[in-house]
Amino acid sequence: MKVKTILVSQPEPKIENSPYFDLQERQKVKVDFRPFIHVEGVSAKDIRQQKIDLSKFTAIILTSRNSVDHFFRVAEEMRFKVPDSMKYFCQSEAVAYYLQKYVVYRKRKIYVGKRNFEDLTPLIKKYKEEKFLLPTTDKVKPIIPEILDNLEVNWIQATFYKTVISDLSDLADVYYDILVFFSPSGIESLFHNFPDFKQNDTRIAVFGNTTVKAVEKKGLRVDIAAPTPETPSMTMALQKYIDSVNKGK
Repeated sequence: MKVKTILVSQPEPKIENSPYFDLQERQKVKVDFRPFIHVEGVSAKDIRQQKIDLSKFTAIILTSRNSVDHFFRVAEEMRFKVPDSMKYFCQSEAVAYYLQKYVVYRKRKIYVGKRNFEDLTPLIKKYKEEKFLLPTTDKVKPIIPEILDNLEVNWIQATFYKTVISDLSDLADVYYDILVFFSPSGIESLFHNFPDFKQNDTRIAVFGNTTVKAVEKKGLRVDIAAPTPETPSMTMALQKYIDSVNKGK
């Protein structure tokens, strides 16, 4: 069956040159964006109940833009002035670059990994004397605490924000040829909103092995998967699939 409509379970890209827009133009398909999950901040009061005193930490481990936003939000709510001496360990260049929203980059001690959390380990190990805070979501990847424990550093994890299922009730009678998912939470949201969901002719595109497993656990069929050596991005995987099924369109 040919593809005419795609729903991506993420917010619409803010950049004009997003590959999704290029895909839409090139393939003449309709691409809609809708976050199936969203993030809500945890109050400063709740963080105090987790026995977190920001003044006790000398280093912050930041794994995402959300962790950056919510660390500084909580600091402001607690009226805590983040000292210039604070060290920032950022999982990727994108996270480090985003940090500039809150600090003067060249005047701070910022250490940057390549992409995965594992890439940060040599940097964290080098500063084992620091007291690390990991401000994170309520659904942190298990490998992160495991790595930090194995490094035997002084660290504490605190929930600064939570992943919440979005209300999708307005989509009850809307059909898409392809649904695109990037996390198990997206699949959880799908079935929370539509407990009787049947895949039928809907194609499901997924990014990452954990998302593949979440889809299969629900008895659904994975039609498009990324990343692969041939299609390292979701848009490339979609492009290849649409090329194959829309021939003769």
